[in-house]
Amino acid sequence: MKALVLALLPAVALAAPPPTARRISALLIPMDQGAESSTVKLETYMNEALEQFSGFTVKKPEELFGMPADEEAQASLKRGTKGLEESLAAYEAKEYEDAERKLRATLKELQGAVGAMRSCTELCEATALYAAVLNQRGDIEEAKLNLIDLMALNPTFELSTKRYNKDFISLRAQVATGRSSVMRGSATVKSRPAGARVYVDGEFQGYTPMTVGPMQVGKHMLRLDRPGFRQHGQLMEVTPDDVEITAELTPTSNYKKYDAQLDKVAGEIVRTQPSPAATSLGKSLSIDRGLLGTVKDLGPNGTELVVGFFDLQSGKKLASRRVVLQGDEYGMAKAEMGRLVNYLVNNGLGGGEKKVKASDPLENRHGMEDWNAEDQGGRRQVTEKKGKNGDPLDGVNGTEDW
Repeated sequence: MKALVLALLPAVALAAPPPTARRISALLIPMDQGAESSTVKLETYMNEALEQFSGFTVKKPEELFGMPADEEAQASLKRGTKGLEESLAAYEAKEYEDAERKLRATLKELQGAVGAMRSCTELCEATALYAAVLNQRGDIEEAKLNLIDLMALNPTFELSTKRYNKDFISLRAQVATGRSSVMRGSATVKSRPAGARVYVDGEFQGYTPMTVGPMQVGKHMLRLDRPGFRQHGQLMEVTPDDVEITAELTPTSNYKKYDAQLDKVAGEIVRTQPSPAATSLGKSLSIDRGLLGTVKDLGPNGTELVVGFFDLQSGKKLASRRVVLQGDEYGMAKAEMGRLVNYLVNNGLGGGEKKVKASDPLENRHGMEDWNAEDQGGRRQVTEKKGKNGDPLDGVNGTEDW
């Protein structure tokens, strides 16, 4: 009977309600134009690392400041979808002139709806249908140009044999093996402000400013997302000559309020006394804890981060550290941000909240623990003590707490 009671105890413990999670977010402030491009990426890495901790509810910047869709693009998508249905009905009724007229208007709407699209389903279907209508009336060269655009948007787009005749499907195969199908170009994508996430044909590419490519010549869907700004989308034409695109992003009202507080917050991050600006920021964003930091572009010397872990209800800084990143090859920046977050949280809470442990014994280990005698939280693990030899720098590895 006693064994039965003991066996049930773990289940009872697991059923206990969890404590109220503290709302937390990582917010970085670019201190120069060069640092602006890396801020969103580093914030993303830090918030992903925070999600590994129990006791926290991570509020991402897009939740705090909003990232609204383009309403005009959404309206265009709605009209374009309806136009595609009407165009398809006319095509299947073999009313090709009516179908062509409807498709011209439909394509115009869909080209203005890129900001609201996550895939080219409607645009690709309309492009294929328009090419088929052109081929039906004997305008072969114009049909080929539209098929080039279709392959650029989606190289694997399938043409239905029930909808399209053999001649048109053969024309698609001819274009796919032609000279135009192997031509490539690149696009340099910029935004104001920099640091927007870049999606081309629905696939994430990186952060502005960046060069995307090489890509097949023709039309491609470009979408830019940056927390605190309205989403931006457009159809870009890629040619053998590199093209450059610059987008002006529109801030939300919440981001404007946040931006007005940044100078005060940045000035108080390095202070040891409670920060009134941090308290005010936490209240305006409705978060309890925050990893607040500044980012500076050091040119060839890397990127400098000064980050503090704050209790935003009192403004008290619980822990802080300065790090310098030397590039982002092989995911180095993401790994470094994970170690930075672990250090700040573990030291700031004094072990009060533990990281969620995975079943994999090698989880969260990066192979360098024994080399610098630190775990990801910056705590010493070496138990064997070395004797003093009189060298004041003995045992100093240059990564001590800032």
